Amino acid sequence: MQAGVARDWQELLTSSLEKEDWPNELTSIVHKLSMGEPINRADAHVLFQYSDLNTIGKLANIIKNSMFGSQVFFNHNVHINQTNICTLACKFCAFRRGRRADDAYQMGIQDYLDDLNQYADYVDEVHSVGGLHPDWDIEHYEFLFSETKNKFPDIHIKALTAVEIKHIANLSNISIHETLKRLKNAGLGSLPGGGAEILDDDVRKIICNGKESSSEYLEIHGAAHSIGMPTNCTMLFGTVESVDQRITHLLKLRSQQDASKGFQCFVPYPFLPDSSRLPQAQLASGSEILRVIAISRIILTNIPHIKAYRMNIGDELAELALNFGADDIDGTVQKESIMHLAGSTAPLSHDKNKLAKIIENAGSIPILRNTIYTEFEEYKPPKTIVKSRLPMA
Repeated sequence: MQAGVARDWQELLTSSLEKEDWPNELTSIVHKLSMGEPINRADAHVLFQYSDLNTIGKLANIIKNSMFGSQVFFNHNVHINQTNICTLACKFCAFRRGRRADDAYQMGIQDYLDDLNQYADYVDEVHSVGGLHPDWDIEHYEFLFSETKNKFPDIHIKALTAVEIKHIANLSNISIHETLKRLKNAGLGSLPGGGAEILDDDVRKIICNGKESSSEYLEIHGAAHSIGMPTNCTMLFGTVESVDQRITHLLKLRSQQDASKGFQCFVPYPFLPDSSRLPQAQLASGSEILRVIAISRIILTNIPHIKAYRMNIGDELAELALNFGADDIDGTVQKESIMHLAGSTAPLSHDKNKLAKIIENAGSIPILRNTIYTEFEEYKPPKTIVKSRLPMA
């Protein structure tokens, strides 16, 4: 079984692209891709403006298939959001609460361990992000992660967004690099990549003023990569950004990956609106979501995986996205607060069989992976034996 990116994927891509007839508007882009050259900003605008979405999807899927064949990856994880108390108040966030809010919460160390213990027999990853708690410094998280690894040594800890790392460093009066090293030594395995929003500071001033800057997000992930800690990266789209600002975001991620080579997966997801948050948001249609996923695959050829984040876009659209360049569908999740408070209706009850069914429905092979894409196993759901009764005489 092929595990991860095929070594000769560029040769496969070139061969596959040459077998197809491409419209004149896309021939320059296809030529660059076949030669292993990155596309530029003008090319990206062509892709966003080109009317035939299926052709864009076909191009993205050829890249995906060149890398991974028919494989689509998922894992068995649980989300535990440790606190909703946050010193910031980003306009798009439905999760954040002030300390005195009636529904504010903070999980003690034992509460966190008890919660994880409910899932520990069958998950191999805990994904934990939360608010910027005003009192939780480096020592709190060192204790949390070390206690978690002591009790659950086989569970990978994927936790803390870039702004959480910055907050912990500032609260502890230490550098970003020291913060990451100490957390890694305590058991933190990888960063999930959330909080990138749009890497354009004009947009950030509107939707998440006070959060880390675009350059700080990239620097924090680069620092994690420098100590051997892999990370994901994300994009929240459909708020107030322009197409050009989306392209800027993707090009910045590509440039950072060229420099530090530690991004393992890109996760694009649309803003989920309600009547009270960010009323000026543009919102993204289903076809626009598929276009963004496809263009992400085409631009970010140096980031191995593109995720169809079903917790945000739902199972049906995630299944479609697997034929528009996405090769990963995240995991079983089990519980999750941030996306569901924002309006997600994606079910939390999925087991491995249900995820495998989504992947198979898309014409792909389900591959169970670990968090950092180093261990793979083709997942074959157990067959149901149907017993028939003989007719009575």
